[in-house]
Amino acid sequence: MKQKSWLPIYLILGLVWGSSFVFIKLGLEFLTPVGVAFGRCALGAMILLLIVKIRGIKLPTDPKTWFILWVVSLLLNVFPGFLFAYAQQEVTTVLAGIINSFTPLATLVFIFIFFRSEKIQNQQILGLVVGGVGVIVVLGIWNGVGTGSGDGVLALFAAVTCYGLSYPIIRKYLIPLNLTAEALAAGQVTAGALTLLPFYLMDGVASAEYRIGPVLAVMALGIFGTGFAYIWNFQIVERAGSSVASSVTYLTPVVAVFIGWIFLNENITWHEPVGGAIVVLGAAISQGRFSKKVAEKSD
Repeated sequence: MKQKSWLPIYLILGLVWGSSFVFIKLGLEFLTPVGVAFGRCALGAMILLLIVKIRGIKLPTDPKTWFILWVVSLLLNVFPGFLFAYAQQEVTTVLAGIINSFTPLATLVFIFIFFRSEKIQNQQILGLVVGGVGVIVVLGIWNGVGTGSGDGVLALFAAVTCYGLSYPIIRKYLIPLNLTAEALAAGQVTAGALTLLPFYLMDGVASAEYRIGPVLAVMALGIFGTGFAYIWNFQIVERAGSSVASSVTYLTPVVAVFIGWIFLNENITWHEPVGGAIVVLGAAISQGRFSKKVAEKSD
């Protein structure tokens, strides 16, 4: 597949998931961490099932496929959905974004250990390193990122570990089935919502007061961050590979910084746009865009 066939959705996905940390924080005003996780899954499942119905796409029927989708839902929706919401009760959204950006490194570790059939290119490793430097620069780590509890930090790293394992599993076990991204995403998110439902019924609501802002935040988190986002995620894994797809998490803290600048009137300093440019450069390197141009010129 040509680069232009997936690069736009790569950038859109980074924008959507970069906004999710603010949405999670707002959702915690009236939902528990389990409630946030279920709310985003349930809304995402509804929009995905609607898309599948309108387009006449059939969901998987093989029990083995559904088992794999359930496992992926645990790694992408159930555990991280709860862990990120739990952590953000105690840590800043900035810190959550920073730790989330370690997902590509976790993905590479799992590929090296368990999924050696997916070949790692040198430019992907270089791109991930450059992108990591960009994240450090854009957030100005030398100025400090605030404090958070040890439990919150551990929860974030546990969530990132789940993300890292999910990408190569998708690449190895789901993509070869040649199912549509819509069918895979609908099955995955629906499995996650059903898994979280009993926990939501036990302890999902934190407050009976529902302000319009937090409610809209959870709706956006579910419809876009968990619904459409996973269609785009499957498409990127299929067309670019799991290590490249996971590198979208390098864009999320960058997006969080600029959202604060544009919508919250927060000051922006020199290292933020410079770091953002380095992140984009790292993503481009990992996608082989420069090596491809060199190869075309040599032809």
